[in-house]
Amino acid sequence: MSGSPDGLPPLREVIATHGLSARKGLGQNFLLDLNLTRRIARAAGPLEGVEVFEVGPGPGGLTRALLIEGAARVVAVERDSRCLPALAEVTAAHDGRLEVIEGDALKVPADEIMTAPWRVVANLPYYVGTELLVRWLTPPSWPPAWQSLTLMFQKEVAERIVAGPGSKTWGRLSVLAQWRCDARIAFDLPARAFTPPPKVESAVVVLTPLPEPRFPAEPRLLDRVVGAAFGQRRKMLRQSLKTATPAAAALCEAAGVTETLRADDVSLEQFCALARALGEIPAG
Repeated sequence: MSGSPDGLPPLREVIATHGLSARKGLGQNFLLDLNLTRRIARAAGPLEGVEVFEVGPGPGGLTRALLIEGAARVVAVERDSRCLPALAEVTAAHDGRLEVIEGDALKVPADEIMTAPWRVVANLPYYVGTELLVRWLTPPSWPPAWQSLTLMFQKEVAERIVAGPGSKTWGRLSVLAQWRCDARIAFDLPARAFTPPPKVESAVVVLTPLPEPRFPAEPRLLDRVVGAAFGQRRKMLRQSLKTATPAAAALCEAAGVTETLRADDVSLEQFCALARALGEIPAG
């Protein structure tokens, strides 16, 4: 008899029954402890009546936690067809509140499938996590249709998302996330919590969208400036920003930003000022 609140067997048993093993090529590391997966689900806030979009459910550990914690509907995108029979059992045990889509999450239009405001909760596969995050942070209009992102990353990526200027981990991801969101690390997860244990620790990051960006800037120009600055982060802005505009020194002057600064020491507000200035100087 199962001790799980949903009456399903323990995940270790599910994996054995279906002959599942984590595939390195798919960035899979299964989280089997229901106490931990429920902790991740709770980090997203109360889920009663909420629709949740999940990426890479695998055998369904986090999926089950989301449903146990009360999510009204979970849409889970799974690329690995081996996991579908295990997920079908979860759907049956939870009155059809789980909808599984087999495919690549990068090709699934969540905005068209979900009912706003929805939340994203996922133990993201390593190979696709950053790209998905950037997409969620750069929708065509703001505020986004999603209400929050509760995501598990490699700890090193999580630290980049929440880093501040003056730190070696301050970078494009930090600027992109913090320009439009409040971002925090909810908690860390040791490698031993996973099967198989990855070589790195993980962390759960929660991002909550702001009604408006912290400082005005055109997204495309901000990304251009930030990409140029961090693309050559050891160089001073008067040099690194030349990949954004030949008039890099003039750009810094127009923005009121010291041209001898390096990207590591440029604040979010200063990057936004540089982006606004880039939109005003003649193209060249």
